[in-house]
Amino acid sequence: MRTAEIRRRFLDFFAERGHTVVPSAPLPTPDPTLLFVNAGMVPFKPYLTGETAAPWPRATSVQKCVRTLDIEEVGRTTRHGSFFQMNGNFSFGDYFKEEAIAFAWELSTSPTPDGGYGLDPDRIWVTVHHGDDESRALWRRVAGLPDERIVARGDEDNFWSMGVPGPCGPCSELYYDRGPALGRAGGPAVDEDRYMEFWNLVFMQYERGEGPGKSGYPILGELPHRNIDTGMGVERMATLLQGVDNLYETDETRPVLDRAAELAGVRYGADAEADVRLRVVADHVRTALMLLADGVSPGNEGRGYVLRRLLRRAVRAMRRLGHQDPALPELLAVARDRMAPGYPEVADAYDRIADRAAGEEDAFRATLRQGTTVLDTAVAEVTSHGGRRLPGAQAFLLHDTYGFPIDLTLEMAAEQGVEVDREGFTALMREQRERARADARARKSGGTDTAVLRGVLGEHGPTDWRAWSALTTRSRVLALVTASGPAPAAGEGQIVTAVLDRTPFYAESGGQESDAGHLTGASVEAEVLDVQRPLPGLVVHQVRVTAGELAVGDEVTAAVDPEWRLGARQAHSGTHVLHAALRQVLGPTALQSGSYNRPGHLRLDFPWRGALSPSAQSEIEEAANQALRRDLPVGVRWMTLPEAKELGALALFGETYGEKVRVVEIGGAWSRELCGGTHVEHASQIGVVALTSQSSVGAGMRRLEAAVGIEGFGYLARERDLVARIAEQVQAPRAELPDRVAGLLERLKSADRVNQRLRQAALRARAAELAGRAQDADGVLVVTATADGGPDDTRTLATAVRDLLPADRPGVVVIGTAAGGRTSLVAAVNGAADASGLHAARLVKRLLNGKGGGTARLAQGGGLPAGDLRRVLESVPATLHGH
Repeated sequence: MRTAEIRRRFLDFFAERGHTVVPSAPLPTPDPTLLFVNAGMVPFKPYLTGETAAPWPRATSVQKCVRTLDIEEVGRTTRHGSFFQMNGNFSFGDYFKEEAIAFAWELSTSPTPDGGYGLDPDRIWVTVHHGDDESRALWRRVAGLPDERIVARGDEDNFWSMGVPGPCGPCSELYYDRGPALGRAGGPAVDEDRYMEFWNLVFMQYERGEGPGKSGYPILGELPHRNIDTGMGVERMATLLQGVDNLYETDETRPVLDRAAELAGVRYGADAEADVRLRVVADHVRTALMLLADGVSPGNEGRGYVLRRLLRRAVRAMRRLGHQDPALPELLAVARDRMAPGYPEVADAYDRIADRAAGEEDAFRATLRQGTTVLDTAVAEVTSHGGRRLPGAQAFLLHDTYGFPIDLTLEMAAEQGVEVDREGFTALMREQRERARADARARKSGGTDTAVLRGVLGEHGPTDWRAWSALTTRSRVLALVTASGPAPAAGEGQIVTAVLDRTPFYAESGGQESDAGHLTGASVEAEVLDVQRPLPGLVVHQVRVTAGELAVGDEVTAAVDPEWRLGARQAHSGTHVLHAALRQVLGPTALQSGSYNRPGHLRLDFPWRGALSPSAQSEIEEAANQALRRDLPVGVRWMTLPEAKELGALALFGETYGEKVRVVEIGGAWSRELCGGTHVEHASQIGVVALTSQSSVGAGMRRLEAAVGIEGFGYLARERDLVARIAEQVQAPRAELPDRVAGLLERLKSADRVNQRLRQAALRARAAELAGRAQDADGVLVVTATADGGPDDTRTLATAVRDLLPADRPGVVVIGTAAGGRTSLVAAVNGAADASGLHAARLVKRLLNGKGGGTARLAQGGGLPAGDLRRVLESVPATLHGH
């Protein structure tokens, strides 16, 4: 049974039993604690925790998931995959254990002609929590399972919670016996390779308190509404139903693996290490395809870093298999063909996906060339001092600055007999990730503990949010929270997070910066600094009290700065206009993949190979301003997500949408996007869209920035004044400026070429003069001198003198400079000196008390006071013979 059929049967089965079919959420998640959806229940978490009322009593989904915590194990074991799909059925206070167990048993064991999966009932084992006698009894009664195939296990295996206070409960897992060829008899407690888990039923019935780990925390009591959360691994079920050994051999993954083997000229199953690499390629290519389809772009942090790492690991694995040519275009096309039946978006967006992946592969191939040089230099530095261990900081520099993967550093260092301080590298990586995660969490929550905010939401309900319709509201302060916890009041000068019962303030989202404004009451004034939505339905305000005291229960007027809001509306509508103009000029693949807008300014990222030409930029800018000139109407409509897609509305990548979506139209179909931002009512109210810059923000990704509104007019006025000043300075009419400036530049280049020739001639003459007065110091020709140039000129002079010395006699050249009050030295030795044991790097270190470095033939250093330069140069002969 193909994987697409496994997904279809699951949804059909539960739809027939009253479950609402919910589409998979995008892989990027708004949850500040996660980068990606990593379990089927993540999109339903607000309903399961009670933060938000569920819109349906029961639901079912096939959710895309990505987990990368154990990425190093991918391919090395056949149980780990970074992308997987989770079939799930959910009950929100509706049915409970008996129905969940009955549904799972019926679908698993019903014959395939009847819509089931046709698993042999006699080969199914289940586990239950050791304290859950109710589930054990239900498995006996509902499924007829004998006691010996119902295994009791402890909290670590069969009790679920999210790791924080909240819902929890026992779970029951279904396993399938794959036969004695795959392991020992005795059930899942003995061998989980032979007995493969394929479905987990979680019975949320308790509330847990504070406590570490998976056990040892107190159970506070029963939940008011009991929930069901189940997860069936799609790839696990495909492994069982397709009769293959592991998830890499199922119908959606094996074709990618086979194509990789074909490109590399190897055979899967012939070599264990090659098999690991092939599995890495198959897994990472499929995961990258799905991330790219959901709008993630390769980058240096967060989600982009994960995607970049996956792509680069795949490319590196292909190179280690012997395939040196670009591989991703071939492999992604195979993955697309296998995943498109279940996810048509991967075919619809494939041109964009392929272009971005190809750009990343090209960039990484260049990185490999550059990083290899840096690594070789670092290894030479270590070994020149007799060391055999590359510092973790050096490995981290290679990774962080040059994008050099640690596994590649480890391998190439080992080839040169050097190990890597892996612990030091890991510690630096951990520090970097923790900083990034802490920054993200603090930004989302306003620096406030979300557990406290969750309590506020539970007590008072969601915020009455009126940003689309109002600039002011009469509001009541529900809570004040500081970094140390809830506070009854905040005095003048304090910064505090304020929760209001209603607000007109726009919370930062969709690329739009939050509103600015004030809270005023009978005895208080406060400035609103930031507005965030840390939990679904809850808006929080970071405020600075500027006068009086702000207290819980105060009645205040919440007022948005009208000028700020006008500028924000102009910028957000301007982003939509620029996006539509971009697609009009460049074509439909120029899809927005990120944006940011604040009053007067916007930026828009989109996939594109190479810089836009000046004519393309002008055409885009003109198309945008033509829309403003035509005063296209701006309208908002609410509809279901399928209706919006049918209408052709563009969805922002990484956003999560509810049952109803908000569609913003500018000129009808000319610009139609799903958007929750604030907008003008007519395009002419934007004023002007003036492109200010374009830049690269990664392989295959461009960024356009623009000024809009009054700031746009100000930008154009400054450009006009600049042109006028240049025209006056070069004494040319504006129309002749390009030719006049080009002529001046050519004259400067010509003069520079003449100066360069003169400098080279002077350097050659100086080098000949210095070589001619080389002194013999016990058989070594020694040249010492001072120079006035910079480091490049000094190195050039030293090597030129060295090359003029007789090749059959050892020769050493030391040139010194004194700049900024410090001494700088360059030492060069010829081949005969090198062969006799003289070493430029060691010589520099002796002359400068250990400060300096380089190679055996050329080195440099500095740091001593400038007054020591003559003494240092005079000591060269004696230092040489102390080598």
